[in-house]
Amino acid sequence: MQINHLEVWKWDMVLKEPYTIAYENVSKAENIFLKIETNTGLTGLGCAAPDPLVTGEAPDEVYQTASSSLSDYLMKSDPLRAAHIMNRMQKIFPEKPSLLAMIDMALYDTLGKVAHLPVYKILGGFRDRIKTSVTVGILSTNESVTRAKTFIKQGFHSLKIKGGLDVEEDIERIHCIREAVGKHIEIRFDANQGYNEDQTLKFVKETQKAGLELIEQPTPSGQPDLLGRITTKIPIPVMADESLINLRDAFRLARKGLVDMVNIKLMKVGGIAEAMQINAVAKSAGLETMVGCMDEAAISIAAGLHFALARPNVLYADLDGHLDLVDDPTEGAVILRDGILYPNNMPGLGFELT
Repeated sequence: MQINHLEVWKWDMVLKEPYTIAYENVSKAENIFLKIETNTGLTGLGCAAPDPLVTGEAPDEVYQTASSSLSDYLMKSDPLRAAHIMNRMQKIFPEKPSLLAMIDMALYDTLGKVAHLPVYKILGGFRDRIKTSVTVGILSTNESVTRAKTFIKQGFHSLKIKGGLDVEEDIERIHCIREAVGKHIEIRFDANQGYNEDQTLKFVKETQKAGLELIEQPTPSGQPDLLGRITTKIPIPVMADESLINLRDAFRLARKGLVDMVNIKLMKVGGIAEAMQINAVAKSAGLETMVGCMDEAAISIAAGLHFALARPNVLYADLDGHLDLVDDPTEGAVILRDGILYPNNMPGLGFELT
């Protein structure tokens, strides 16, 4: 089998509900798509969601690189030799993780179609569904409560509350949301690097009665020892997100015991294959894993879902990045019912672009 044709295109989508996190306001998603075609007629689809502040890539840069260079490296390659291809791509594009993730997805999608199996079953098939959290951005307290109640009415059981700009307001928002949604809804908090040590300790202490499930990346990613110090001081699990970009980061966090959990995003780490390796490091160190996402089209969310379903150590999912996208060309690649994500059980990643 050989790749005999490929297409690359950029697709911009607006968000139905723009949102704010500690370091940016988000109103649109710029995704890049890759479609590979083989001499047997099978196709594979991948998607990149670059973000200068998270993946270190600008969307236009990824698009230009992909459209001008990928045919030189992928044409005539055997897509079933994914490890060989990705090893080469990692050396050529070492600073472009979302570009690598896009290629990795397209190769796994092709593999699944060759095998007539969904990717998660090829990878291990540990489970066939997973609960996802849904995100409440930084809003006023009243708006946060309204948004949270709306999500609960839609069937979600887990909320991820963004904060990190004002610790006092964050504390108030958490308590009001807890009162509004009741004690059985999971609440996770993500400060997106917005706190220092004192603010983190104050926040955790003063929200203890709200029963938070975890706190994600409270402090700056460039200060891993600070993150480790906080992990030893607070009673709830600490999760690394921006502090985890690659396999080396995973090893450092695990070796020093700096966190309790890690958030693996395919766009940050470079795809499913790399995510599997990072998860293995986490498992060996007794760290639990969450699969997260950017603002990504449904086909990319599907890739994260298939990874999550495959491995027993991936206990949490935050795969809501497609829900607010307008005009997603891959809508339907995953199924959401009452806050639970399911694959559609078609071969590959579960979507055929027409």
